[in-house]
Amino acid sequence: MSRDEHVKNVVGAFELNRPDQVQGERILLVDDVFTTGATVNEASKILKKAGAKTVFVFTLARAGYFTANPS
Repeated sequence: MSRDEHVKNVVGAFELNRPDQVQGERILLVDDVFTTGATVNEASKILKKAGAKTVFVFTLARAGYFTANPS
């Protein structure tokens, strides 16, 4: 999936049941694999709109594309 497809895929995917519990808080968002950043960007946007003071992101792994260098 391309970056644009990832972004479109997660738009509107998140909502807060209790936005009052986020207001003024510092939030740690944990993502297992960072691929394009679309997921953490969308989730962070929702948290900030709800009044989160700061959103930190911790990622366990980064997906990437690697090419072999035969030399």
